[in-house]
Amino acid sequence: MAINEEVKDELLEAEYHHNCPGCKVDRRKRTQTGLPIKELVFVWVVVLCVALPISSLFPFLYFMVRDFNIAEKEEDISYYAGFIGASFMIGRALTSVFWGVVADRYGRKPVILLGTSTVVIFNTLFGFSVNYWMAITTRFLLGFLNGLLGPIKAYACELFPDRYQALGLSSISTSWGIGLIVGPALGGFLAQPAEKFPSLVSPDSLFGRFPYLLPCLCISIFALFVTIAAFWLPETLHFHKTNELESASDAEEKTDEKKDSSLISLLKNWPLMSSILVYCVFSLHDMAYTEIFSLWAESPKSLGGLNYSTEDVGTVLSITGVGLLLFQTALYPVAERIFGPIVVARIAGVLSIPLLTAYPYIALLSGFMLTFTLNAASIVKNVLSVSIITGTFMLQNTAVDQHQRGAANGIAMTLQSICKAIGPACGGALLSWSLKRQNAAFLPGAQMIFFILNVIEGLGILLTFKPFLITNHY
Repeated sequence: MAINEEVKDELLEAEYHHNCPGCKVDRRKRTQTGLPIKELVFVWVVVLCVALPISSLFPFLYFMVRDFNIAEKEEDISYYAGFIGASFMIGRALTSVFWGVVADRYGRKPVILLGTSTVVIFNTLFGFSVNYWMAITTRFLLGFLNGLLGPIKAYACELFPDRYQALGLSSISTSWGIGLIVGPALGGFLAQPAEKFPSLVSPDSLFGRFPYLLPCLCISIFALFVTIAAFWLPETLHFHKTNELESASDAEEKTDEKKDSSLISLLKNWPLMSSILVYCVFSLHDMAYTEIFSLWAESPKSLGGLNYSTEDVGTVLSITGVGLLLFQTALYPVAERIFGPIVVARIAGVLSIPLLTAYPYIALLSGFMLTFTLNAASIVKNVLSVSIITGTFMLQNTAVDQHQRGAANGIAMTLQSICKAIGPACGGALLSWSLKRQNAAFLPGAQMIFFILNVIEGLGILLTFKPFLITNHY
């Protein structure tokens, strides 16, 4: 047995190329025995760096659009706000496949560095927005040039040993979920500092003249540190010299044929495509809910909202983030092992429907009961949402072989970005329409927008059953 293992090690060693970064990572994985904590931290902070600017604007988006004086009526503010939220996703949808190709050809690390650098530049410029179109343009460019979310999933698969790949993949969804909570909390606490901290920030100071710069700048500084740290990330893509007996043109032709056949096989892979479809429907729902919740909470009481300030919304979302972190690290892995990701997603989807139905009635409460009930509902809703997304994410990565995960994630990111662009744009417009129906006989006011969210949630649940969803392992 010892001789066979020794021969096997010699054969594996012969396959390594000494100047190939991917081979160096593979060799390190063979000898690694403990938990890859450093790698987990790397992946976690990179994903967090991208998730924060996506959601940080939601608490102050209502007030930002109001300051631009583009809406003639207050109930029209949500309509215009939706397009700012959607502009990032439109930009990302246009280039996700391109950045996936770049990552496959030139490496994961350059795409990661470009993505984090883009956050530093364009997230800061967004904070300096002086009009509506500058806000939309900077958000669009932030998404257009930021293509690391697809490659980071393939990167996690390649960076971790086989026994820790599930942990690496789950760290991405957990970090993303935390970012979607911490981002709005930062935006809520730090926006409009001259109004919240008049003794510290003068109205004539930089942060007084640009009331939404401070949260953007804090996130950009964090992204700057992540960008610097990313220079020490190992590259996982293999770079091997072409065989001398094979011409360069032949090699390129074979590579193109392999890519074409791989893409066709992925599109014909119904377990993959059906899981992506479910993923996109729930992603559309979650993005629409994230924007609608903040806009609804900040709407005046006369329109069925809560009349919350950005700080109030930030408080709710920060409490939600703590609850989400505790659940994802302690309870979700246990639930997934017992029931499997599909059943967990179905249970979470079914529980979300009565919870969303109750939101308009929460607005009728006041004082402590309003605060307590809203915090509890927000925690439960986000826990349920992240549980669903984590489950669908696991289905996608078990539907394909490891060498196809990069392309599969590229397809998923493109379709998901389209859905997430539709979510804020349509969500803001529908909320504006709903708030104008205060005296309607059927589902008046905010009841209509939460009913529409429930319809999307119900569609997602339906798609988790056969014959829509076909799985290989569950």
